[in-house]
Amino acid sequence: MQLALATAGLGPALNPGPVRARLRPEETGTRRRVEADGEIYAEGERALHFYKVVSGAVRTYRILRDGRRQIDGFHLPGDIFGLEVGEAHRTGAEAVADTVLAAHRRSDRAALTGDAGALAREVVAAMLRALARAQDHMLLLGRKTARERVASFLLDLAERAGADGVLALPMSRTDIADHLGLTVESVSRTFTQLERDGIIALPAHRRTVELRDRAALRRLDG
Repeated sequence: MQLALATAGLGPALNPGPVRARLRPEETGTRRRVEADGEIYAEGERALHFYKVVSGAVRTYRILRDGRRQIDGFHLPGDIFGLEVGEAHRTGAEAVADTVLAAHRRSDRAALTGDAGALAREVVAAMLRALARAQDHMLLLGRKTARERVASFLLDLAERAGADGVLALPMSRTDIADHLGLTVESVSRTFTQLERDGIIALPAHRRTVELRDRAALRRLDG
């Protein structure tokens, strides 16, 4: 999990529910375009900026001692990421798909305190969501089977994306596996099992999932 700048003076705590708003024209921040799989920043790099996703998607990750990659989170349009307590980024960040970001300098206090503190309130809300998601992710990795992990992932992503029936997955099966602590084969097998049980459907497009039985997914999610 990535924590943020100190909350003192940034405004009241907000409801950490999903935020889907795109960047407004009057907001500050430098636009940055990153191609799919392009690096935004590296683990250990000095944290000079934090970012808001305007379009596309971002994954934040760490490389474990044995060389495996652990994706700690996916960031969708409206999400803020790259917030750190210390001077360096604790994770790396890459674009999952072609992505547009709004980059904000950490040293720019005006960006946080100007315009009635709108960005500051978003930063506080982003911190609360990051904390909640980190806690959920720890529980997911520690207690759930592959079916339960995949069900929880699909439900969470559908809620964040506002998808009712058909869910577009910007990330690959490998990304999902590295986020859920599973092998790619286990993720693919679980998707196939859920389709066979009539809980989801897998159209020809591999990055699309139709959620046919949300109640069944919720039962798996526990």
